[in-house]
Amino acid sequence: MHSKLDATQDEKMRPARGESLTVVPVTSPDLTGAEVSWFSALCSDDYQFLGVPDGDLRSSWAHCRDILLEAERQGFRNILCPSSFQVGQDTLSFVAGCAPLTDRINMLAAVRCGEMQPIMLARTIATLDHMLQGRLTVNIISSDFPGEKADSGFRYQRSREVVEILKQAWTQDEINYQGDVYQFEGLTTDPARPYQTGGPLLYFGGYSPAALDLCGQHCDVYLMWPEPKENIAQRMKDVNAVAEKYDRTLDYGLRVHMIVRDTEAEAKEYAEYIASKLDDDYGKLIRDRAHDSTSLGVAHQAKARELADKYGYVEPHLWTGVGRARSGCGAALVGSADQVLSEIEDYKKMGIRAFIFSGYPHIDECKHFGRLVMPHLDTASLPHAYGRVPSDTPNTPLGVGDRR
Repeated sequence: MHSKLDATQDEKMRPARGESLTVVPVTSPDLTGAEVSWFSALCSDDYQFLGVPDGDLRSSWAHCRDILLEAERQGFRNILCPSSFQVGQDTLSFVAGCAPLTDRINMLAAVRCGEMQPIMLARTIATLDHMLQGRLTVNIISSDFPGEKADSGFRYQRSREVVEILKQAWTQDEINYQGDVYQFEGLTTDPARPYQTGGPLLYFGGYSPAALDLCGQHCDVYLMWPEPKENIAQRMKDVNAVAEKYDRTLDYGLRVHMIVRDTEAEAKEYAEYIASKLDDDYGKLIRDRAHDSTSLGVAHQAKARELADKYGYVEPHLWTGVGRARSGCGAALVGSADQVLSEIEDYKKMGIRAFIFSGYPHIDECKHFGRLVMPHLDTASLPHAYGRVPSDTPNTPLGVGDRR
């Protein structure tokens, strides 16, 4: 069974008295804060005007580094570093480059299962975890490779095997694995032992039955894209039903864009401003070039746009206009600081324990959110809340263990 949170961990935790029960059981019901994260636009996803490329906002090393450093300055506890091939830069290389530049923020590295031989991936992740001294989290992704069109069943089987091999590498002395895709016998795990006890937390998002089964059995945080709250609640119930089959609980996360200003009118005006030069034909080209453009999750984002009012709002503060110019997460919370805080609190009551926010341009919106909202949020680091991060360098071959 998924271990419950360490009662001695540093994060502020207490029973949430007087609050309604979460939609489903969660791993960290007594965590009063939430992991509030930002997003570094490694995949060419930064604009002043949606769908209008700007050379100053390209996904270069310097620009994406600056987004991450600003997020750390503003107090964000984690940052999603996404992965793509057609646009952007390599995720794990970027995380490695940023490791010595930061000392507080965690990094959520997107890993496309199978792109790297799993034993070597285990070593790479362990190396990064030591470089970051336990500040690494991993977003597990199952997708086609460049030039590949694989059957969905095969892709998820490959991803499942990668995750199971990673867990062996992080928790056992040897890797012994006989799968449909990978077979290994008697391999030492010395180079693959991570800084964190049990390895980095695994975040996962997916909508198909195979995706839910993989997440329910092996992952820690189920990530969702923005939809009407009743849809999010149903998605949580669907995932929890799978997790229960494995006698586990999960925590839940929401990835959503952000437009927050001093007043609601200013926020809505800015939403209209960033969409004012968007050509829908070009926006479709942007969406279609993403590897996940035909996924079930993307279809649900498109459905939300169809249900929205003439201004693009599917809920009073949930604006779907962003999805006209990007695949994946396609909606933003739009409003004043009080309105945005109220929305975040509603999500927390549902059971959301991790938020991944972003905005356009990413550095500017990070500063707006940092000024207006962050001082009023109780934040947490999930790896610390789970008791994964040791207080001293661990007794591993890459730490202070025996050199063999």
